[in-house]
Amino acid sequence: MLPPLPRARRATQLIEGDAMTEPTTHASATPKYGSALAALTVLFFMWGLITSLNDILIPHLKAVFTLSYFQAMLVQFSFFMAYFVMSLPAGFIVERVGYKAGIIIGLLIAAAGCLLFYPAAGHKIYALFLTALFVLASGIAFLQVAANPFVTALGAPETASSRLNLTQAFNSLGTTIGPVFGAAFILAVAVKSAPELQALSPQDLATYNQAQVASVQTPYLVLAAVLGAIALFIGLFRLPHVEPGSDDANHDDLPDRHSMWRYPHLVLGALGIFAYVGAEVSIGSLLVSVMEQPTIAGLSAETAGRYLSIYWGLAMIGRFIGSALMRSIRPARLLTFNAFANIALLAFAIVVQGKAAMWALLSIGLFNSIMFPTIFSLALARLGKYTSEGSGLLCMAIVGGALVPLLQGWGADTIGLMLSFVVPVACYLYIAYYAVAGYQPR
Repeated sequence: MLPPLPRARRATQLIEGDAMTEPTTHASATPKYGSALAALTVLFFMWGLITSLNDILIPHLKAVFTLSYFQAMLVQFSFFMAYFVMSLPAGFIVERVGYKAGIIIGLLIAAAGCLLFYPAAGHKIYALFLTALFVLASGIAFLQVAANPFVTALGAPETASSRLNLTQAFNSLGTTIGPVFGAAFILAVAVKSAPELQALSPQDLATYNQAQVASVQTPYLVLAAVLGAIALFIGLFRLPHVEPGSDDANHDDLPDRHSMWRYPHLVLGALGIFAYVGAEVSIGSLLVSVMEQPTIAGLSAETAGRYLSIYWGLAMIGRFIGSALMRSIRPARLLTFNAFANIALLAFAIVVQGKAAMWALLSIGLFNSIMFPTIFSLALARLGKYTSEGSGLLCMAIVGGALVPLLQGWGADTIGLMLSFVVPVACYLYIAYYAVAGYQPR
């Protein structure tokens, strides 16, 4: 069993740099936090863009290193395993230094991971790519641990799900732009086979190799510079100070059970995050390969990469819609509907195949939209002083993005690519259970 994070201290709120500490109620504080929420959306946008680039890297590295589906899924394994390894240490650090400093640390670590892509591409070492992805994701783990509970604290508790869905919509904007950005750079240079390389002249071979290296180095160098600039901006921006573990956003009206592990709706919610991230990442990781199949759509890798942005774009649209709907529809009820919709779409794609299957899989993005922020906020509800610990546990559960894609990759190698989508079906079945019964604090 993992040790719990340190118990949170009593929360107070003030503007950083002010001499006085002035507690506020969330109902009255929401409007004054508008600029802070706007600044935080930049973080959600950036880590969405970076995460979706993995879906472009997978087919590229699979071709460059002649990998199996299982081996190619090590990209997601390395990236999302960082959440499991780093979320607990990130929780400890954020508990001590605060949300703002935790965000800056995360941005700088992520920038260092982007810089590691330069030697990885230059030397063409797959293990170094995986190392770079782990470091990059470690930085994003800090951002997740700090930013998600920060957003839930900046406003009324009853609108926490709606607020987190709204900021997560900008995360989806990043994941929508990411595939287009990646396809324009990473997939623009088609990977040649061994016979094709042997037929090239020495000068043409040198040109081709340089283009392949630059196709990966350039976008990640740009990302490193942008992340560094955002870290500087956040450092200069006067974010509201919300002490980690604030119990203002989560009414402490459940009995103190002396451990976060004794709150079933939190533990079951962590499994829900595991299932959701695993399903979303598995589907996104294999969509380019699915669209390349002659029996599905027969698209080129670059064209398929552009179509992938539809998957993430629908998630963005769904989060804006979901944020509005949750003001009149219970979040758990909307989560139930979306889970069953995705089960139906996956079953349709497996049975029908062809272009209809491609569009069914792309449509899953719309119903994925509200799942992560809704499960996250439902799982943190009424934890009081265990909110910070609970956030760390939920971020650790993002490791589902490392393990579920490996399972589906193994399935794609053994039972076939389309039939392997039974794996995310199982994930959505669990999410439906959580939305019906598992989320209720008791």
